[in-house]
Amino acid sequence: MDLGFFTMPIHPVDKDWRQSLAEDRAAFLLADELGFTEAYVGEHVTDAAENITSCAMFIASLASAVKRMRLGTGTVNMPNSHPAAVAAQVAMLDHMLDGRFNFGISPGGLASDAEVFGNLDRDRPGMFLEAINMVLEIWAREAPYNIKGEYWEVSTERTQMTEIGQGIMPKPLQRPHPPIVVTAVAPFSKGVTEAAARGWEPISANFLMPQWVKSHWPKYVEGCERAGRPADLTNWRVAKSVFVADDPDTARAYATDPNSPYRFYYSQLLTKMRKHNRLGLFKEYHDQPDEEVTLDHVCERLIIWGTPDKVADDLMAFREEVGAFGTLLVAGKDWADVELSRRSKVLLAEQVKPKIDAAERASAQAAQ
Repeated sequence: MDLGFFTMPIHPVDKDWRQSLAEDRAAFLLADELGFTEAYVGEHVTDAAENITSCAMFIASLASAVKRMRLGTGTVNMPNSHPAAVAAQVAMLDHMLDGRFNFGISPGGLASDAEVFGNLDRDRPGMFLEAINMVLEIWAREAPYNIKGEYWEVSTERTQMTEIGQGIMPKPLQRPHPPIVVTAVAPFSKGVTEAAARGWEPISANFLMPQWVKSHWPKYVEGCERAGRPADLTNWRVAKSVFVADDPDTARAYATDPNSPYRFYYSQLLTKMRKHNRLGLFKEYHDQPDEEVTLDHVCERLIIWGTPDKVADDLMAFREEVGAFGTLLVAGKDWADVELSRRSKVLLAEQVKPKIDAAERASAQAAQ
C-alpha cells in the first residue's frame, strides 16, 4: 500500500489566508520528504473555509520544491472554466513537473461555485463531459482547431499563423496525456464504471461510509471489462481521515474534542450536504432517517485516530472491510496545532505504514 495525500483543506473562516496557504504548502513538502507517492489539492472560489481558489496555481507554486512526489489536481471543476484554458494550463503544469502530474477532474460539488459561474441550473454533468472531451481533442490534434460543442467552441482558424507558432495550443509532456483521475462520491458510482471504461482512475472520497467505498471496486472492474483491459488494484485510491499521535489521550483529544480540526472538517461538510439534500453520502443505508445522521456518528465512523499500533490495526481492519487498494490518500485538515499535525504524518509514514506492509507480507506468505 502506498501513501498519498489529498486535501481540500477546511480552515476556520477567520484564519489569516497567508497562514493557511503556508501551512497547506508545508503539508505537501512534508509528504514529499516522507516518501508519499502522490498528493492532490482541490479548488473552490466561493468558500472562505475552503480557500484554495486554483489548484493549478497552488501546484505551480510547488513545482520546483517537490522533488519526488507526483502532484495532482483534486479536482479541476470542469464546467467552471473554458476547456481551452484548462488544456493550456494543464499542459504547462505537466512540463513544469517534468511529467509528474495527475489530472483530477470533476463536475464540481460546491453549489455556490456553480452559481457564481452561472451553471447552477444547467446540465453540469453534460458540461463536464463536453469540457473534458474538448481538452482531450485539443491535445490529440494539430492546429488549427475548430471544435464545436453545445457549451463551448475552440477555434484558431481565423487567426492562425502556424508557421511562426500563432494559433497552436500546447500539449502535455506525458503522451497522450497525464493520467486522468476522478473522485467517486456516491455509493455504487456509475461514474466509476464510465471512468474506468475510458482508462481513467478512481479516488474514493473520505466522506463515504466504508460499505459505500467497498462498492466502488466492482464498478471499476465493470468498466475495465467493458474496455477489455485488466483492473489493476494499484489504480484504486481511497481517501481517509487519519490522525496519529504518540499517546492515546492526545490522539483522542485532537481528533474528537469539540474544537478538533477533524470535527470542524466534518461539521462543515455535514452542514453543506444537509443544506443541499446530499446526506446520503453519510448514511449507513439508503432509507436511514436524516435525523440519525449526526456529527457524532459521522466522526465516529469516518475518523481513524490513535497511537501507531491502534491506527495500523484500524487501517488494516478498514482494508479488510472495503478490500485491498493501491494508495491510501490521507485527507488534509487544518493545522490547528502545527507540531501535532506534522508529527501525525511522520508517525504514519515511519511507524504505521511499515506495520501494515509487514502484516500484508506475512498474510501473503501464509496464503502461499
